[in-house]
Amino acid sequence: MHCAVASLPSSPMFTPSPRNLSPICCKTATSPPPPPPASPSLFANNNTKHIRKLLNRGDDGDLGSSKVPPMLKRKRPMRIDVPVASVGFEDVKAKSDVDSSNWMEFEGEGYSVYCKRGKRRGDMEDRYSAAVGLQGDSKQAFFAVFDGHGGAGAAEFAAKNLEKNVMKEVSKQSSEIANAVKQGYLTTDSDFLKEDIQGGTCCVTAVVCKGDLAVSNAGDCRAVMSRGGVAEALTVDHRPSLEDERERIESLGGYVDCCHGFWRVHGSLAVSRAIGDRHLKQWVIAEPTTKVFKIRPECEFLILASDGLWDNVGNQEAVDVVRSHCVDVDRPEPFSACKKLMDLALTRGSLDDISIMVIQLTQFIS
Repeated sequence: MHCAVASLPSSPMFTPSPRNLSPICCKTATSPPPPPPASPSLFANNNTKHIRKLLNRGDDGDLGSSKVPPMLKRKRPMRIDVPVASVGFEDVKAKSDVDSSNWMEFEGEGYSVYCKRGKRRGDMEDRYSAAVGLQGDSKQAFFAVFDGHGGAGAAEFAAKNLEKNVMKEVSKQSSEIANAVKQGYLTTDSDFLKEDIQGGTCCVTAVVCKGDLAVSNAGDCRAVMSRGGVAEALTVDHRPSLEDERERIESLGGYVDCCHGFWRVHGSLAVSRAIGDRHLKQWVIAEPTTKVFKIRPECEFLILASDGLWDNVGNQEAVDVVRSHCVDVDRPEPFSACKKLMDLALTRGSLDDISIMVIQLTQFIS
């Protein structure tokens, strides 16, 4: 039986080109097949200017640009082929009457969420988690968006377990909320690696506790807050093109490659931090970066979303869309804002799964 998995070049998961893979099936032939024609190197002289221009391109003026690591000649470990699994959507209870294999939508107390499957994807790999009124406190809450790759297994596992692991640590060390969130991430990652599930997931979370907001992420899911109408990115996209991330990976004996214009860990994964990814765990860590601050009246709302949105819509542009539905209006409509952002990303050609959550921060001011 022959099985093949297709991956989009811009996807976090990338199957290396056939010349780097061992054959997965054999056919009897009367004569050996002719060798494939030689193809020019990615960094041949006649392509250098084009590649350099491509790699130095930023996302947009709103998001800034990543510093591209220099081309280094070094001895590299053998390429690791990351298997791609396919996990169903049956165990997820979407709070909607629509077909959950295509999209999910829900309006909760102080938040709204909308998720939609990408046009060129198999099963939906995104998940979300939300809980308000934790431990009997209406001002304590947990929110998260998960962007799975290599199947939905890791995102589904994290959606079911990250909140309880984080809040367990928060209850033990509430004065050290950043460390509590970190331990919750690492515990979830460790527990997942004990399961017989492939793949991994990026995630972004927001913990509200005693008037404080702790925003964390591992991977390229992003959190953007509106502070008096001005967009403020609260997270950093963990990608191999970041100098600090590349240096960390190389210091551990790994390497970063450019494949079809995207920097990838061992030529396979386009993010440098995630929960799961056992085959790259030595280099792809689950430790999040966290920012903690007091929620003030000027902190209007928070947008948590997967890169399916942020690759197509700028930070300030997203804030402007949400404000038009949630601020200075008689009746705030955060769910309509989520759908508007979704439509905007789709009209600009997004093929990825997209998950968007809008949290009204003013409801959690102590």
